[in-house]
Amino acid sequence: MTVETKLALTGEDVRSYSEANMEPAWLSDKRQKAHALAETLALPKPDKTKIQNWNFTEFPVHTVKDEPLTGLAELPQEARALVDIENQQNIYVQRNNTPAYTKISEELKEQGVIITDIFTAAREYPELVEKHFMTEAVKVDEHKLTALHAALMNGGVFVYVPKGVEVKEPVQVLFLHDSEEASLFNHVLVVAEDNSSLTYVENYLSLVPGSKGLANIISEVIAKDGARVDYGAVDVLSEGFTSYINRRGIAGRDTVIEWSLGMMNDCDSIYENVTHLVGNGSRSEAKSVLVGRGRQKQNITTKIIHWGMDSEGHILQHGVMKDEASTIFNGIGKIEHGATRSNAEQESRVLMLSEKARGDANPILLIDEDDVTAGHAASVGRVDELQLYYLMSRGIAKAEAERLIVRGFLAPVVTQLPIEGVKKQLTEVIERKVR
Repeated sequence: MTVETKLALTGEDVRSYSEANMEPAWLSDKRQKAHALAETLALPKPDKTKIQNWNFTEFPVHTVKDEPLTGLAELPQEARALVDIENQQNIYVQRNNTPAYTKISEELKEQGVIITDIFTAAREYPELVEKHFMTEAVKVDEHKLTALHAALMNGGVFVYVPKGVEVKEPVQVLFLHDSEEASLFNHVLVVAEDNSSLTYVENYLSLVPGSKGLANIISEVIAKDGARVDYGAVDVLSEGFTSYINRRGIAGRDTVIEWSLGMMNDCDSIYENVTHLVGNGSRSEAKSVLVGRGRQKQNITTKIIHWGMDSEGHILQHGVMKDEASTIFNGIGKIEHGATRSNAEQESRVLMLSEKARGDANPILLIDEDDVTAGHAASVGRVDELQLYYLMSRGIAKAEAERLIVRGFLAPVVTQLPIEGVKKQLTEVIERKVR
């Protein structure tokens, strides 16, 4: 059953926005068709979470324009702490909905690496962007939110690594939000050609205490045969947002896609992280941490689908719940028929810090092949009393002991982030939220 929804922008608004951006015909047409679909498609149905009354369609302003930055030193103090002002080589900064700053080393330019905003990429590299933009990992017509994203996309980044190129230093992307009216319909497209490698780290940093906007964010990682992509992210969106964040990857033969995700939003959120292990010998490890507080409602689905033989997928989800927050953790390992000798493993653990907090860990294995290995572990519980007693017996106050236990509980993901400023940010956000 489909439900008609009045959208904040009309089809004519979408066409005018596309024209103002000087978008190519293929992208403008895709927007128009997506807008028509969005009016009739149903919302997704995340397990055990009712989102029918969540606001995914109404916002005051579609695009907030800011002046570009002449250098990283112009960033707000909180954002400057995330980057190496003096030595950062490969970075893209978007402020609200404006491409504000881009820097790429001469070495990578000479090797054909591309780092640019999604609109410039659509105009200057149409043969690359059109081929992969919402055609493989995420489809426009999946549900209302994917169609809305395609119709209203107002930011994002394109990263391309040619065949055989190794990007040795991490590429950092900062999405800075400091206008309470700005909505984020960002699209991230990462394409790694055969036998290339890339470490990509992104930050969503909201500096306003409340927001009137929406966050409908999609990332697509296309990793060809023999490539490796390490994708790290820390999301810090403020209370007031309604957020849908969908990150997906497609892995070719002997390809590795690894995810390290820090989900630190203060708003109601739907998260999807799905990896398709299409090629034989492909691998993925998906690590995520989450801290829920207040009355937040969140639904997290991490899924690895095995299509190729000898593929390997590992899911690790750790969450901390306090106050009256509630979160559903779905870990899904799917082995398709023909994916012989594949291995699907997962672990979901939730730590409860208050009586009214709620966390559900749902491990799911879907196996359509005989010669495979699969396993799962899940737990929901309170702080270990023996650990707490041990620390307190050494003279550590109870609050400090709990903080240390939480830090250790979330360390498997925090330690994986390759940029020290980002790692420090995630650590500070975690401690602020559980304090």
